[in-house]
Amino acid sequence: MRYIFILLLFSSLQSQAQLKSFTISVKGDTLNQIDNNNKKQGPWVIHVDALRGEQGYEEEGYFADDKKEGPWRKYNLVGDLTAIENYKWGEKDGKQQYYTKMGDLLREESWRATNPENPYDTVQVPDPAIPDKWETKVIKLEVATVAHGTWKFYDPNTGFITKQEQYFFGQKEKGSGNTTAAAAPDHVAEKPKAVTEWEKKNSGKKKVKVRDGRTGY
Repeated sequence: MRYIFILLLFSSLQSQAQLKSFTISVKGDTLNQIDNNNKKQGPWVIHVDALRGEQGYEEEGYFADDKKEGPWRKYNLVGDLTAIENYKWGEKDGKQQYYTKMGDLLREESWRATNPENPYDTVQVPDPAIPDKWETKVIKLEVATVAHGTWKFYDPNTGFITKQEQYFFGQKEKGSGNTTAAAAPDHVAEKPKAVTEWEKKNSGKKKVKVRDGRTGY
């Protein structure tokens, strides 16, 4: 066991020797690594102070060769989770979720990132002349990331979808964005009678704050 520990310690020291700078967290994790090529690597925690009316925040996630990769969690300076964003090639990709200070979902965005080494993408589009026929087209994306897919906007008090917008590679589709607040979202089931009665009884009381546990380092 002693020799295994020495081997692991040597491996850790050797790995850190390849870094230009890094930070050790209170839990002993290696954070905010910059390699000898001045590129950010591995897990990072970024702190931004409030400035000129702009609110400060903290975010944590993973860098791969100086580019954000995978899920990133953003918090206000009080520690409330305000966003979960997903990245690929350093750009937003996939579902992005944004929350109120109380932890209620405000909106979901959908994005598509472009591979900088291959800015072409293959998509299926309907044939304008033949119904129910689809054809494959290769398109070139001129920007790093575009809105693509369904965007949903929520009433944070009810969880109902107030509006939906549909995007196709940065272009908003006609007719989208007309969902009204009266329409219940497809993912929300009808509330049980006991829940409805409890809400009426406690309607004037302060809402209990529930937060996701942040992954502190």
